[in-house]
Amino acid sequence: MSALFEPYTLRLLTVPNRVWMAPMCQYSAEADGPNAGVPGDWHFAHYAARATGGTGLILTEATAVSPEGRISPHDLGIWNDTQVEAFRRITGFLKAQGTVPGVQIAHAGRKASTGRPWEGGAPVGPEAGGWQPFGPSPVAFDEGHPVPDALTTGQIAEVVGQFADAARRALDAGFEVVEVHGAHGYLIGEFLSPHSNHRTDEYGGSFGNRIRLALEVVGAVRAVWPEDLPVFFRISATDWLDDKGWTADETVRFAALLKEHGVDLLDVSSGGNAARVRIPVGPGYQVPFAARVKAETGLPVAAVGLITEAEQAEKIVSNGEADAVLLGRELLRSPSWARQAAHELGGRVRVPEQYHRSV
Repeated sequence: MSALFEPYTLRLLTVPNRVWMAPMCQYSAEADGPNAGVPGDWHFAHYAARATGGTGLILTEATAVSPEGRISPHDLGIWNDTQVEAFRRITGFLKAQGTVPGVQIAHAGRKASTGRPWEGGAPVGPEAGGWQPFGPSPVAFDEGHPVPDALTTGQIAEVVGQFADAARRALDAGFEVVEVHGAHGYLIGEFLSPHSNHRTDEYGGSFGNRIRLALEVVGAVRAVWPEDLPVFFRISATDWLDDKGWTADETVRFAALLKEHGVDLLDVSSGGNAARVRIPVGPGYQVPFAARVKAETGLPVAAVGLITEAEQAEKIVSNGEADAVLLGRELLRSPSWARQAAHELGGRVRVPEQYHRSV
């Protein structure tokens, strides 16, 4: 039996296999009006294709907890009931295919209000339908990006409440996993790193202060999320800035605390908080970070980053480096990757009856 296609249980939720879909922004929602942030036909087709292809768990793209929390004006959101109703159509279909639906709830912080990548991805100002971003400190992400407004402690409390409200709505929308986005230089990750967090109050400076917002968000989400369903946290294991940013050592230390606060799995990525950093990209280049967290803390992990081949993914899981793999670009290229990998490895996935001739 292939380890990649063994079921995996967290709390009382069982995922049918260890091939999971990583969150990937589609930048395809309406930007304003009553349908702003609402998933549409593109999103339904996008997620449905990967579910019929055998993917065990699908995490939505970064789904904003507030309008100002979107990376771009065209991102999905989960701050109102119209969005919830539209998501039900997607989660219902995924469940019918045997796929677990998960949502990544997020706030873009200082990296908010940018254009779509295929339109250049530059910051979008208020005059063009964007807004003024905010973050832990008045430190711009890069040249040409606006200096964000520094959040007050009162505004921080509001953001924590927005994450809790988003988790409540996610449950109502039919999701069975909620993932807090703390990676890639977005708001929570900005607070974690001394590269972007220059605060001198209780939310900045020491390691304990910099992780405060993350733990408050996790606590607020866990308080409204059912005890029998899992909470994930996505982390950038390193800023790739040596000791000038967030480090792998801090990730391990933080992971142990997340475990104590009710997080069930760490989704381990890296980078995104510092512009123009050289990252040694290669097949499975982030897997060692996940493996270290698992080995040193016992917290379950999912590995991500240039995982493209069936045998590569099988080794990661069978060797105990990670409990699951999260595929991104490879699932964009091959929506039925899980079905093909099962064929290669002798595993099994559910195949829709309409596709029985493909087996």
